[in-house]
Amino acid sequence: MMQYRLAGSLVLLAALGACSSPPPAPPREFDGAAAMRYVETQVAFGPRVPGTEGHQRMASWLDSLAHATADSVFIQDWVNVTAKGEKLSLRNVMMRFNPSATDRILFLTHWDTRPIAERSVNPEDRKKPIAGANDGASGVAVLLGMADALKKTPSAIGVDLLFVDGEDYGSFEDSTETLLGARYYARNQAPGPKPLFAVLLDMVGDRDLQVYQEGNSLLGAPEVVERVWDAAKIAGYSKVFIATPGQTMVDDHLPLQLAGIRAIDVIDFNYGSNNSLWHTVDDTPDKLSAQSLQAVGDVMMAVVRLEAGGKK
Repeated sequence: MMQYRLAGSLVLLAALGACSSPPPAPPREFDGAAAMRYVETQVAFGPRVPGTEGHQRMASWLDSLAHATADSVFIQDWVNVTAKGEKLSLRNVMMRFNPSATDRILFLTHWDTRPIAERSVNPEDRKKPIAGANDGASGVAVLLGMADALKKTPSAIGVDLLFVDGEDYGSFEDSTETLLGARYYARNQAPGPKPLFAVLLDMVGDRDLQVYQEGNSLLGAPEVVERVWDAAKIAGYSKVFIATPGQTMVDDHLPLQLAGIRAIDVIDFNYGSNNSLWHTVDDTPDKLSAQSLQAVGDVMMAVVRLEAGGKK
């Protein structure tokens, strides 16, 4: 993802109506410790840069988990050609739960990692690939933890978990090098009805997790922001999901918005002191915590269960 400006004077979303009491918090069913193990497994594959062994190993692992856990699986394989002539073999994987349901929610994250650590302090490290513990593995870990919970206790509404490839390959000024999986999916969506809304997870494992409301999400799908932050309040995570406008990002939610999907970005873009760990060789599992993954997983599962309850 790329930061390109601070959010301006955005209007704060309306508070919960005083005329009705919020529903009780759904039971905790997400396993933050297991999610942390998912992070460690991914990092152990090595950098998941398209065209590398780590990328191939990750793709095989993700494919096997999808088929073992989901009700159905939707896979997209394609070759992306960049403006520089580089050919990238890419794969999107979608895990579908309750696939016959017409009311659906889409959650997505990117599973690839960046080929260069250009923000590293040491110049010798800047051409190395990143480990991608937070920038890549954390979002994947939360979605996999959600899949485990949905397999154990099925949802009354449809849930799609989409793992997109090629988000972080090159320059965010070049549309042929970044957000590739989201762009491809936006043009080639899974069969069936469009989701009611979509939630992107990116960089959600930071030990000091603070998730503000991202600017393009507030502009493009404010009602979805409200829904997710209300769920966080109900789940007891108002100190993590802070109901204040934050930074504005170019990320995988934007291609979905352009395709007519009400998509938002859940992201903590302050990774380390002054975001010192982002796109560096120091993006490693020791900078993350199971508690942060637990918070995000609990909130996302609350979104699912509260939405399902509202449809009954």
